[in-house]
Amino acid sequence: MVEDERTQLLPKEAGFDESPALSCNYTVRVLEPIPKKHNAGPSGWGCLPQGDKWHLAPSLQGGLPLPLNFWSSCIKYLIFLLNFLFSLLGLLTLVVGLWGLTDKESLGSQQLPHLGTDPMLLFVVVGLTVSIVSLAGCVGALCENVCLLWFFAGGILTFLILETLAGILIYALWDQLQDILDSTMLVAINRYQDDSDLRFLLDEIQLGLQCCGVVSYQDWKLNLYFNCSSPGVQACGLPHSCCINPWENGTIINSQCGFGALSLDEATAQNVVHSEGCGPRLRQWLSHNSWVIRDYTLVTTVTEGLEFLLVTKLVRDIKVRKASD
Repeated sequence: MVEDERTQLLPKEAGFDESPALSCNYTVRVLEPIPKKHNAGPSGWGCLPQGDKWHLAPSLQGGLPLPLNFWSSCIKYLIFLLNFLFSLLGLLTLVVGLWGLTDKESLGSQQLPHLGTDPMLLFVVVGLTVSIVSLAGCVGALCENVCLLWFFAGGILTFLILETLAGILIYALWDQLQDILDSTMLVAINRYQDDSDLRFLLDEIQLGLQCCGVVSYQDWKLNLYFNCSSPGVQACGLPHSCCINPWENGTIINSQCGFGALSLDEATAQNVVHSEGCGPRLRQWLSHNSWVIRDYTLVTTVTEGLEFLLVTKLVRDIKVRKASD
């Protein structure tokens, strides 16, 4: 048995000095390239690059997409920073508007039909619009998302068109707008006790410009509560904002400082309340401060126009970079 086994192990022709052939059972596996998997979403969406480059190491896939050049990167982060600041301002305006509506209970079932005439609704609409457009610019610039950048550019272009039209209308209808301001103030006088927003605005105008009424303090006779025929305690009276000194002890507003002023003769009333109307004072203030409105409009328009050009430049650079990948 031993010799038979040795015969099977050694070839018959081989001598004892020859080594038997060794068998090595190694299996060679050929690595096939991993098929490329495309993203399910549409092209240009999301912050991550497309394909499977984030699933494997860059050394195995040939590296990440080429970054933007220096100037394009500067434009990208400048757009992000500007829109981040604008989004904060928009959110602040939105919060102020919502706080005003909530504080006056304008969102209640009884006041909801009059919501369209509430001035605080303008803050909500403007704040929400600015926030949405600015956030689209932030995310679009940071993630290099072409769709969001085009949405932001469309919003900026819409703002520019609306501001230009508003400026043209204000310049062309300046005299008519001053007459509209007078009519609006007369409406505010009639609804002084009924609308808290109009009351606040009218008091601020009269206190700031040191005036009373539209043409003169006699305009307050149009108010049912201040008219001398009224049976209430405010009959023949004026709001505290018409008083020359509405403060009591310099700290507390004396709401009754104008009571009985309409029953006084004009010479005596001038020592208690402001006799000049707010119409001429408001025209004078607008004339002296028109440069502020003009410069603000100019700076805003130039900033938005420059931002629109920067966005279009960034979109073009992103498309060129993607085409070269």
